[in-house]
Amino acid sequence: MKKGLASTAVCALLLYGCESTPVPQLSPQDVPAGFEQPAAADASVWPAQDWWKGFGDAQLAAMIDQAQTSNLDIAQAAARLRQADARARQAGAALLPSLGFGANLNSFYGQASGVSQRETDYSAALGASYELDFWGKNRDAADAAKFARDASRADRATVALTTTSSVANAYFQLLSLRERLGVTKANLKSSDEILNVVQRRVTAGYAANSELTQQLATIAADKAALPALEQQELESRTALATLLGRTPEGFVVTGENLDKLMAPAVRPGLTSELLVRRPDIAAAEASLKAAHADLETARVAYLPDITLTANGGLAYPALAAAIDTLPGTGLAANAAASLVQVIFDGGKIRAKTDETKAREEELLAAYRAAVIAAFADVENALGNIQHLSAQEDALKEQATQSEKVLRAAQRKYIAGYTDFLVVTDAERALYAVRNQYSDIRRAHLVAVVALFKALGGGWNAAAP
Repeated sequence: MKKGLASTAVCALLLYGCESTPVPQLSPQDVPAGFEQPAAADASVWPAQDWWKGFGDAQLAAMIDQAQTSNLDIAQAAARLRQADARARQAGAALLPSLGFGANLNSFYGQASGVSQRETDYSAALGASYELDFWGKNRDAADAAKFARDASRADRATVALTTTSSVANAYFQLLSLRERLGVTKANLKSSDEILNVVQRRVTAGYAANSELTQQLATIAADKAALPALEQQELESRTALATLLGRTPEGFVVTGENLDKLMAPAVRPGLTSELLVRRPDIAAAEASLKAAHADLETARVAYLPDITLTANGGLAYPALAAAIDTLPGTGLAANAAASLVQVIFDGGKIRAKTDETKAREEELLAAYRAAVIAAFADVENALGNIQHLSAQEDALKEQATQSEKVLRAAQRKYIAGYTDFLVVTDAERALYAVRNQYSDIRRAHLVAVVALFKALGGGWNAAAP
């Protein structure tokens, strides 16, 4: 019997060894030799853990710190991580023997031919059970759970990075809207000053009433733009409060514009390093490994399960038999071994194996897609920073020159040397370029945040 069992085990093990396959890997074409878009040569190679402090805004840093502890999306991701950790510990427990305690009490009473008998039997014993993991089924299941836990940990880091980036972008949006509100109010003030000049010239007969009407229409248009901007500012402030895990009532942000914010520079480094610095890539890789471990578990389902059990303790009677019993209280023990082998299941195991194989192929494609998307994110962010920086410089110069044009047009109009249409055109041009400049500055800061996010935000899979 023992010889036959050993032969069966050896044959099954050889069969399983032929079926086992390594975890699928990336192809060389998935990792480019280097990034095409240029970056600042004197910048840090990788983002720091607290990269947001590089913008030089204490309020932004305080809000991100609050989001890291109070954001509800991060709280949910942390709870999912704890669930995955618990599942990994459950799967790991199958590699160890189980030990339990059992007690029984039975009372028997019988009567025949006027004679009655009563007997009370009892037992108390410790029992142990252990499944021999010859084929590595339990080990594969434990590995799958551990990889799933690693994926959940990386997912939590991804949520934290996304939240941090969202807080920074919402803060920039809020300050940009307040800056545009300031531009609109300054333009209204300037328009009121021009209105007084136009009123005096019309009263003196030096200008037509149409000029006064046109200036009043311009002022009305500027006033109409204010409520829309104020509503956008309100919604942006509310969104920022939500990211911090709090209600918007009583939420105060003191910043008024983007003037004091700096745009820290960072270099992407080697392309291969990105694979261990993006939590979403780490999550995709861990999920693939978990699926491969599940596939190995499904494959060994063809092989027999061997379980050893034993228990020992006190019993009365010490030994119960079909015909007679060994009277008295004494030690009792038993041991058993069982082997279960599936012979026919209608193709259920094969279907399960095919399902897990297809799942592995799906996650391999998802892993490759995450890697390719990561390189695309870095390239786009680097290009955005370069192009928006050049555009910002050009708009700053355009705003300076437009201010000079407006001042010159106003002086000429007051002196009677130019038409009023020249003044209104100069006003509209300056107002438009100021708003555009504010938008481009915000977009530049958002592009810097996008680069930090694309580089993993200081996260490193190789770190302990």
